[in-house]
Amino acid sequence: MKKIIVRGARTHNLKNIDIELPRDKLIVITGLSGSGKSSLAFDTIYAEGQRRYVESLSAYARQFLSMMEKPDIDHIEGLSPAISIEQKTTSHNPRSTVGTITEIHDYLRLLFARAGTPKCPTHNITLEAQTVSQMVDHVLELPVGSKLMLLAPVVADRKGEHVQLLDSLRAQGFVRARIDGEIYELDDPPKLDLRRKHSIDVVVDRFKVRDDLQQRLAESFETALNLADGIARIGWMDDPEAAEIIFSSRFACPHCGYALTELEPRLFSFNSPAGACPECDGLGIMQSFDPKRVVVDPEASLADGAIRSWDRRNNYYFQMITSLADHYGFDVETPFKKLKAAHRKVLLYGSGKTTIEFNYANDRGGVYKRKYPFEGIIHNLERRYRDTDSNAVREELTKYLSSKPCTECDGTRMNQAARHVFIKNTSLPDISALPIGDAKAFFEQLKLRGKQGKIAEKIIREIQQRLGFLVNVGLDYLSLSRSAETLSGGEAQRIR
Repeated sequence: MKKIIVRGARTHNLKNIDIELPRDKLIVITGLSGSGKSSLAFDTIYAEGQRRYVESLSAYARQFLSMMEKPDIDHIEGLSPAISIEQKTTSHNPRSTVGTITEIHDYLRLLFARAGTPKCPTHNITLEAQTVSQMVDHVLELPVGSKLMLLAPVVADRKGEHVQLLDSLRAQGFVRARIDGEIYELDDPPKLDLRRKHSIDVVVDRFKVRDDLQQRLAESFETALNLADGIARIGWMDDPEAAEIIFSSRFACPHCGYALTELEPRLFSFNSPAGACPECDGLGIMQSFDPKRVVVDPEASLADGAIRSWDRRNNYYFQMITSLADHYGFDVETPFKKLKAAHRKVLLYGSGKTTIEFNYANDRGGVYKRKYPFEGIIHNLERRYRDTDSNAVREELTKYLSSKPCTECDGTRMNQAARHVFIKNTSLPDISALPIGDAKAFFEQLKLRGKQGKIAEKIIREIQQRLGFLVNVGLDYLSLSRSAETLSGGEAQRIR
């Protein structure tokens, strides 16, 4: 053999390449970062040479050696047992990104915690926490003599008669409440319909605006905020139709009650429970069993192995499939792709609540029957993957998994609260998704004024310096959200 011949190499980003390399020669593979040099040398040629060598050993010897993943190729020949020395420093931690490795994400977390503006995800209004003194000052700036009432919203569009609540309010000394828009004495409240939604606001105080109300208003606001979980309203007694003034002592939406505690850097960390998306746990992706991987050969029939481990070689599962076919009237000898869509759906996702009669033959020639719904092959794999304690079984089932962006966070890794904090109408995930060159331009143009500007000045300078370095080493096309696992060897070395 004088050549190593590779045909149809598709490992990672290789595009179905064919190549012939002379044996026993010093060969240099060069190219741009990400062009596939390491994929060809390490993950294709070396991986297959190492794999074939390990497979030639005894089962006892193989247990002490790790075997690389089989490369995606059509054909390769001319290999010898192989060794390699790899300089790549790529992280295999799925939580590592360009932003976390360069520490830019840490500065972004600090910036958004100190200078970010939270908004309600539903109503898109700014959430502003106010002190009691700020609320009092706001009221005293209203026209002198205005007749106002201070309200504490204790029920917002909630079904029920609320008898106990109204009795409790009366016992606490409150005299009036606004119920569904009308003022009532708590000694004689209306009977509420159990099946309808109601709104109840306690009238904490009624007053005319004048300069000497400061102490009284402060105490009334404290009472209202304690009653209504940090929310208070000012209504106009002379003009009930006028827009009310809404106050909040915390980052809370006055319309729906959506609330935040203080903005802290940990809220913007997808590696912290405080900031991670609860659905994907901060990974940004969800793994699920992929029908395209489960059906390994759509051209084959169920009997001949269209779905591995469910063909005639596995007696138990094949009897289950045969009983299912008898119930729905399809043939296990028909190629899978020619089965009706409804039959393919039942096979993969189950019969729902429909009970199937399954016939199982035992070794003694007897047949026993069982009736129960068919769970479906996909759900069967999910259950086995979830319940198994065997690493071997889990590794085998992993072959049928595919990753896709998390639908809850759209792949941003962050929870709803972190995604709805903004600087100049731009969120942290928005910045992380930008090419680094565009992110650098964003911070060059970012001008924050007043207290925000003073707090953010040094943080922004650090971010600009790090982004500038990445641009200077030719990585302006990457994004801060790019997973470290997907970087080429050259890219990984330059971001460190």
